[in-house]
Amino acid sequence: MLGTRLADQASTDREWTEDSETPPATGASEGRLTWLLMGNRAGDNSQVLGLGEALGWPLVEKHFEFPPYEKFVNLPWGAHLMGIVKHRSTPLEAPWPDVVISAGRKNEPIARWVRKQAMKEAGKKVRLIHVGRPWASPPNWDLIITTPQYRLPQDPNILHNDTPLHRVTRKRLDEAADLWAERTAHLPKPLIAVLCGGNSGPYPFDRASGERLAAAADALAAEFGGSLLVTTSKRTLDETTEALFAGIKSPSILYDWKPDDPDNPFFAFLGLADRVIVTADSVSMMAEACETDRPVYLYDTGEGMTSMKENPWLDGEASALSGSHAEAGDAKLGLSRWHLKAHIYRLTMRMGPQRLTRDIRIVQQLLIDSKRATWLGDGHPEASAPPLQDMARAVARVKALFA
Repeated sequence: MLGTRLADQASTDREWTEDSETPPATGASEGRLTWLLMGNRAGDNSQVLGLGEALGWPLVEKHFEFPPYEKFVNLPWGAHLMGIVKHRSTPLEAPWPDVVISAGRKNEPIARWVRKQAMKEAGKKVRLIHVGRPWASPPNWDLIITTPQYRLPQDPNILHNDTPLHRVTRKRLDEAADLWAERTAHLPKPLIAVLCGGNSGPYPFDRASGERLAAAADALAAEFGGSLLVTTSKRTLDETTEALFAGIKSPSILYDWKPDDPDNPFFAFLGLADRVIVTADSVSMMAEACETDRPVYLYDTGEGMTSMKENPWLDGEASALSGSHAEAGDAKLGLSRWHLKAHIYRLTMRMGPQRLTRDIRIVQQLLIDSKRATWLGDGHPEASAPPLQDMARAVARVKALFA
């Protein structure tokens, strides 16, 4: 194999770590003091931290440890701290912030408690910003910044962006690329970054999917005579990583995810890439890939009943298929738990409460329709599309709360 595997190092999808790019906590001498409520989901943390950095205000990060029973107390209502282990979490005390940015169900009661406590102790009004999908009703927030897969209502305090917020900027990518330039100098150009996520809902990213990605990425590299910069993530299964890395024959650097790595290559790989392949299970990674202004290819981790791109079972067209066709498909793919998950997912999407579901295919199709990406294997992306303006819109709406 021509690829170089960098053992005992890490990439990200990404699990947040305190690296050199994290801004230090500061006082409120300039701008609005902003608290960032950090969680244990990489995509959530990326959005919260990215918005905080883009605002340019003094930032203080708050980290929490949650007890095993937190799901029973962190319900979609209430303002309390019953769902955290206080002595192992960042203290919440004066000076109280002007803004709290949160994401994820676990942080919702905490954000509302901060607002209540600041008003009680200091008579201070704290603006609450929630990113993604809140479980509490929208009026609990001053601003919700959401994306299409959650299908939230068109309320005045809800900003509907096209893609999730993130930390990718051209400056950050260029700086990271400079640090990795020598380590990639031996590779034939162009460089193609391959960003790998993991299982998502009814869409598996398993051993078979890893093998298919290796073949597809090799084919793209061979077409252009280039090389691959491959990074897995926290969500990538070991069996998927093994199959993917074993299957790649192109000149490459293969980076296996590991937590708390100070030499994280994610930004560097994006900064160096002339083209980007991204597994389409991660809405955040798709947005980050498109921010590079390079040709982006979405990889469908599933196939047949578990396909993202063409899935009659999820699209409600299964009844149009004859029994023989359905049986042939099952014989080809093999019945598995993923087929069951696909059926359950379809039923939930059609019959369950909308707030309990998400449809990542909406964002995938938006990126395809806007010419920002194409499915891997369906040719090449067309001319560059206009840059995404999601972060600019979010910053403007947050600052408008203080106008």
